[in-house]
Amino acid sequence: MSPRSAAGRYDESDVRIRPGKGTRPRSKRRPEHADARPAMVVGVDRGRWTCAPDDEPEVRIIAMRAREMGRTPVVVGDHVDLVGDTTGADDTLARIVRVADRTSVLRRTADDTDPYERIVVANADKLVIVTALADPVPRTGFVDRCLVAAYAGGLTPVLCLTKADLADPGPFAAEYAELDLPVVVTRSDEDPGPLRAVLRDQVSALIGHSGVGKSTLVNALVPDAERAVGVVSGVGKGRHTSTSAVALSLPDGGWVVDTPGVRSFGLAHISPDDVVAAFGDLATAVENCPRGCSHLGPPADPECALDPLVESGALSAGRLDALRRVLTALRTPAWEI
Repeated sequence: MSPRSAAGRYDESDVRIRPGKGTRPRSKRRPEHADARPAMVVGVDRGRWTCAPDDEPEVRIIAMRAREMGRTPVVVGDHVDLVGDTTGADDTLARIVRVADRTSVLRRTADDTDPYERIVVANADKLVIVTALADPVPRTGFVDRCLVAAYAGGLTPVLCLTKADLADPGPFAAEYAELDLPVVVTRSDEDPGPLRAVLRDQVSALIGHSGVGKSTLVNALVPDAERAVGVVSGVGKGRHTSTSAVALSLPDGGWVVDTPGVRSFGLAHISPDDVVAAFGDLATAVENCPRGCSHLGPPADPECALDPLVESGALSAGRLDALRRVLTALRTPAWEI
């Protein structure tokens, strides 16, 4: 023992130097995966993704998220690149190594105070809002909220009114005439031919309250879908019959994404400007609105730039009223729909 050590002090001879882990810098380069197979995600279940390859859409490949992906979210409708075993054979597993940029995103939150956004489906061309004309009774509040989500997410909304054999679709459809919203009417005793024509060669997401006949439509559009058909409960709200979003291939081309029946549709992530931006003839005008304008007009927004458009004849009063009713959905609690 050295004198310094004996005196209760230490020098370098008393310190054990551990060998280093190497001086070679850690590479951040990742494999390019030039031979990756492109596919679309058609289902998600507990950390596994079911994918349909672009060149063989009838094949189903089960994949996991590659380690280099980290926690990158992957949802139904995403376009991904796959490596590994992409044959789709039983007991095989591929890896998702890339997710392409999304062209549209349908988001929702549990309620209007929940900061966590849930992506329902990506890259859908259309959002088909399924509403029954009776049993249960239709509610404009839910439709308006879905319209807000569609406009903000880049999807083209379509209103599908079911059970026309039980009630006249005219009055409810008239509520949306000024929005140029496509309306498709179906009956439970007829084939949904008009809806099938709207969906052809498109990726379309169907959304609606439980019990409105959404799963019945899916079974008619895709005969082998085997989606359960719900029975409306005695209190007027249906039981959940679909528990996860799934994309189904349409016989005539395109995909339909059947989403779970929802009881609330939170919009905490959307602002009034996000909605108006979807209206090409109005998006420029609201740039002249004061900061924080909700575009609802007097008395809440006395300086809203949309009102002068009506006065000048550039915008019809009916179209502005319809838009403002949709915007009101942002201020209506989700549980009230």
